[in-house]
Amino acid sequence: MNDKPRRFPLSLSSVVEQTKAATGKAVTPQTATRNVARHGSVQHGHTPVAGISPAASERTTPLVSEAVRKAMVVRVASQGVRDAKVLAAMEAVQRHLFMEPALASQAYIDASLPIGHHQTISQPYIVARMIEVMRANRNGGVMKRVLEIGTGCGYQAAVLSLVADEVYSIERIKPLHELAKTNLRPMRIANIRLHYGDGMLGLPQAAPFDGIILAAAGMEVPQALLDQLSIGGRLVAPVGARHQVLHLIERVGKTEWVDTTLEDCHFVPLRPGTM
Repeated sequence: MNDKPRRFPLSLSSVVEQTKAATGKAVTPQTATRNVARHGSVQHGHTPVAGISPAASERTTPLVSEAVRKAMVVRVASQGVRDAKVLAAMEAVQRHLFMEPALASQAYIDASLPIGHHQTISQPYIVARMIEVMRANRNGGVMKRVLEIGTGCGYQAAVLSLVADEVYSIERIKPLHELAKTNLRPMRIANIRLHYGDGMLGLPQAAPFDGIILAAAGMEVPQALLDQLSIGGRLVAPVGARHQVLHLIERVGKTEWVDTTLEDCHFVPLRPGTM
């Protein structure tokens, strides 16, 4: 672990590659380049949860009961996540409503799953872990404004909405931006702002952010994102190419950031531009 202040952007070395999720099949966490399913238009309803408004109906699947979701949270806690607010948010948000019906029965296994366009919905553990790390700031976990790079299907934004006052999320793939809007609209979550654009540029018009979380891995953290952190703010991002490692970057001064290496991970690549 390295807590030495340094200037960015960093060129960070890679570490050990992926692990297998114990699901009966060899499922690689955070990989979206294999076993990708085509996206289909799905409209979902939701049952009441804290901070999220209900819609008229819910898609029913035998393996997506509240008990199964609670079991997922227990498993995430057993993997080391301790933040009670994060665990409560993970329990509240119905992950199966953010994926296609054919995959809904697998929603609560600890693995990433395809959402189309060579992208995935992140595995539950990594979502909880990254948010927990981002919240462990010097302000006692207060998160007034956070930025998510890579909206995907909208699942992580929904979890973030229960631990932060305002959530801004950027997606560069237009169909996924539209999918997230479709998934989140029935929930009527007032504190999420979705944006279509280049996530590597951040969202300077809404900065500074108390936290920034990246759902894709680059060879370095873009300077634009570091500049949009508030002093004391935390950025959590995977870094590397074939081999990746999760990093925490904390801004400690106007031109100083502290980089801490966390753990191995595997994400889709961070790319510039829109499509």
